[in-house]
Amino acid sequence: MSNKVVLAYSGGLDTSVSIRWLKEKYNLDVIVLNVDVGNVADPSAIRQKALDIGAVKALVVDAKEPFVNHFIFPALQADAIYEGQYPLATALARPLMAKLLVDAAVKEKASAVAHGCTGKGNDQVRFDVSINALAPDLKIIAPAREWGMTREETINYAQRYGIPVPITVKSPYSIDENLWGRSIECGALEDPWVESPADVFTWTKSPADAPDKPGYVEIGFEQGIPISLDGEKMEGVSLIQRLNQLAGEHGVGRIDLLENRLVGIKSREIYEAPAAVVLLQAHQALEALTLSKSQLRFKQKVAVEYADLIYNGLWFSSLHQDLFAYVKSTQRYVTGTVRVKLFKGSCQVVGRKSPKSLYSHGLATYDKGDVFDQSASPGFIHIWGLPVRTQTQAQGIIDLEEKKGKGK
Repeated sequence: MSNKVVLAYSGGLDTSVSIRWLKEKYNLDVIVLNVDVGNVADPSAIRQKALDIGAVKALVVDAKEPFVNHFIFPALQADAIYEGQYPLATALARPLMAKLLVDAAVKEKASAVAHGCTGKGNDQVRFDVSINALAPDLKIIAPAREWGMTREETINYAQRYGIPVPITVKSPYSIDENLWGRSIECGALEDPWVESPADVFTWTKSPADAPDKPGYVEIGFEQGIPISLDGEKMEGVSLIQRLNQLAGEHGVGRIDLLENRLVGIKSREIYEAPAAVVLLQAHQALEALTLSKSQLRFKQKVAVEYADLIYNGLWFSSLHQDLFAYVKSTQRYVTGTVRVKLFKGSCQVVGRKSPKSLYSHGLATYDKGDVFDQSASPGFIHIWGLPVRTQTQAQGIIDLEEKKGKGK
C-alpha cells in the first residue's frame, strides 16, 4: 500500500500544522495540493512554505476559471443564498477542491487524502461527502478533527516546531477566501453581541468612509450569466474581480450572520462578498423582468433548496443534477442589462432592460397610450370572487374578535 497522502493545503494554521502531524502520527509522505480559487497571491511562496515544513511535494492548481464557470455561475443562476444572506463562497469551493484532491491522489498513487477541517464545522461534511461520492475507496484523514487541540494549543504546536502561520492568539481569526467572498470566524466574533472589529474587513470600506457620491455600474447578462460591466465584455474571473473592487470601495458586501450550521449548532459568521451581493441582486432584478409570476414563485422555492444543497455538501448528487436542469431552463430569456447604484454600503437596482422583457409600457401606464381593456375588469372580478361569495353566503364570515372573546 502507498505511504503517500495528498493534503488539501491552504497555507493556514490547521493545514500547515497537518503536514508535520501526518508524518508523526501516520508516518506518511505528505503531498500538498493548493487549489487557487482566487485566494493565492504568490503560488511559489505557498509551495515553498509547504516544502519547508516537510511536504515531499507541493502542487498548486489554478482553478479560478472552472470555479467561476462551473460552480459560481450555476449558483448565481439559481439565486442560491443560504438563509437569505450568505452567498455560499466557501461552500461552493469545497466540491471543486474535493474533485481536484481526488484527481491528484489518483495521479500520485496515494492511498489517502487529507483536509484541515475541524470536527464541528461544515467543511468536513462537504469534503468527506464529495470525496466519498467520487472515490469511495479512498481513505480520508482529518487531522484537526482527530488531534483534539484547541486553537491556542494548535498555535503553540506551530510555534514549537517553527511552523510559520498568519495567525496569533491576539488575532485568532479563521479566514477562508476565494473570488466569491471571504468567510471570517473565531476570536471576538464568537460573541454575537460584539460588533465586528474593523480589522476583520479587508475587501470593503467602512460605509462611513465610503465615497460621498454614489457609484453606478451597468451589468450585462446573457442567459443568467454576467458578461459585461458598463458595456465592456469581460470573462467571468475578471468581471468578479473588478466588481469586488468597485462595490468594496463603496462599502457594499458586508454580512453579519448568525448561521445554522449543518452539524446542528449556531455560529456567528462574518462575510465579505461585494461582487456576489451585487450580482445576485442584479440577477434577481432581471429575472423579475423576464420570468412570469408563476416561474418566479416556483424558482424562489428551488433557490432555497439549491442553497441548502450547496451548503450541506451535496453538490455531487442526483438531486443537484435535477435542480440544475430546471434552473438552466429558467435562464433561457434572462438576458439584458441591470443598472445598480452603490452608495455607503447599500446596493440598489435602479434600472433594468431586456430584449425579452415581459413588461409592457402600454399595459402598465395610466397615461396616453394605455392599451389595457378596463371594461373587462368587472367580469374578471365577478369570476375571481365567485368562490369567496359562495362560501360567505353558505357559511358567513367568522368574526375573529367575537371568536377570540369566546375563547377566554
